[in-house]
Amino acid sequence: MKRILISILILLAAGASCYAQPSAEIEEYLREFPQRAAFNLHSYEFLPVHDTPAPAGFKPFYISHYGRHGSRSGSAVYRAPRLVKWFEQAAEEGILTPAGESLLGYARLVAERENNMEGRLTPRGAREHEQLARRMYKRYKPVFRKGEVHAISSTVPRCLVSMSAFTSSLKACKKDLVITWDCGEAYQKTITRNSNKKIQAEVDEIIKDSLDFEVDVDTVAVLSRFFTDPERGREICRTTNRLISSVYYVARSAEAFDIDDNLFGFLPWDLVVHRSRRSVVSAYLGQCNSLALGDQRMPRSEKLALEIVRKADEAIAGAPVAADLCFGHDWPFLGICAFLGLEGYDARLSAQQAYNSWNGSLLCPFAANLQMIFYRNRKGEVLVKFLANERETLVPALEAVSGPYYRWDDVRRSIVER
Repeated sequence: MKRILISILILLAAGASCYAQPSAEIEEYLREFPQRAAFNLHSYEFLPVHDTPAPAGFKPFYISHYGRHGSRSGSAVYRAPRLVKWFEQAAEEGILTPAGESLLGYARLVAERENNMEGRLTPRGAREHEQLARRMYKRYKPVFRKGEVHAISSTVPRCLVSMSAFTSSLKACKKDLVITWDCGEAYQKTITRNSNKKIQAEVDEIIKDSLDFEVDVDTVAVLSRFFTDPERGREICRTTNRLISSVYYVARSAEAFDIDDNLFGFLPWDLVVHRSRRSVVSAYLGQCNSLALGDQRMPRSEKLALEIVRKADEAIAGAPVAADLCFGHDWPFLGICAFLGLEGYDARLSAQQAYNSWNGSLLCPFAANLQMIFYRNRKGEVLVKFLANERETLVPALEAVSGPYYRWDDVRRSIVER
């Protein structure tokens, strides 16, 4: 059969036209830099940052931070070596095309650098945190004149190495800075809470029932891209879907290893976009303030939110701390940003709306970070500004004093009452 249907999302026929493609804005965002299609495996983009001047008399004095680990190796490390094996066999048989030879080289690089180690922080991931720390210090230097920096981490190695890279970079900026480090199971229960199995099962059902969507893929064209004998190429890979999944994995994983070429170009663009958007919808439904499951998900961020309040209250009361740093993972990061009501993360969307418009690639790349910058005046009044991935971010449910600045009392009350 020349053409078969590769099922990406399962969509009810009655609503099929609604899901044909994401919004023009999302499509443009992905086309501008195709590596963004990797969603939460997209490396951090260091964009220019901007600070709206604080109201007169207010100076920064404390930072509360939650950072996702940096770029890491993948969680299906067998796929790159499997692709290498298939393509090397095809090369031996003389049926590998120039495009296949090119992809084989990339797959070898990914397999070599992964070295069969799942979820390991890459050198790029460490550099992301080093640079984030330098930018934080330069941007809010007065915060670090007095007080210690307290850092805690998930017990997962990639988070510990991220914490080390970040705090070492801070120390290089101010050599007399006192920094403490800690991790452990008690912290783990606060840092790493994401959606539970019940919520994830509901997510899977929602995607199955309401996103009934198929992408028509010319599998002969896909096979012909890599093999001069498409039928023999399919036999080597066993199924075209296995080939596509392996190519997609290598394309998503490459950037973390400083391979900055667009490997998604080896696959049909519509296929790439739909696989990316499916991952985005799954993450949004399971971790954010979704229309279907937000009321179930949000309480799981409560413990982290209250810990942020407790530590901020201590700093405001005069504890000798300049910054509290926490290093964790992507889903808890999404959860806390949604719980706090940050713009973009707070959106109450259906699965269809999220598929069409929710920009997960912008909101949750590797090294995604939340920074709460606290300001105080001589009267002791305290304001707070939220930075999501270093960008000033509003809280639509609250009234700002000025620009992105909110009264801490209002923020604190909203957290506690929620």
